[in-house]
Amino acid sequence: MATSVDRLQPGRLISLSNSQPVRRLDYGYGLYFGLHMAGFLTTTLLMTWGLFVLFFLAIGGFSLDGMMNHLQNLTSRYLSADAARVDQFKLIVGGVHMMLSAAIIFFRRHAILPRDAGREERRA
Repeated sequence: MATSVDRLQPGRLISLSNSQPVRRLDYGYGLYFGLHMAGFLTTTLLMTWGLFVLFFLAIGGFSLDGMMNHLQNLTSRYLSADAARVDQFKLIVGGVHMMLSAAIIFFRRHAILPRDAGREERRA
């Protein structure tokens, strides 16, 4: 027979009657998973921004002066464009950003779920 102390432990099966056990939610693990997912998405976002910087470094000949020259050229063309052209540019940049994010998430899919601290890792 379960005592009142056994019923209050989170994450365990409790039974108020002998017919149906009720599972309590573990809010701590939910918060842990939320923080882990926020970190995963933040690092993915930073990696995609880094790929954009790497792209501009590559077209600038891997020099800071060349990269800034290309960015200045892009900025002057963006500012002088009409509204339809700006919308088209935003769609292109958004699409490329989503494709890069999807590729990075695919290659980092092993890191989406947090590791179980209670389980031993396999040794090679």
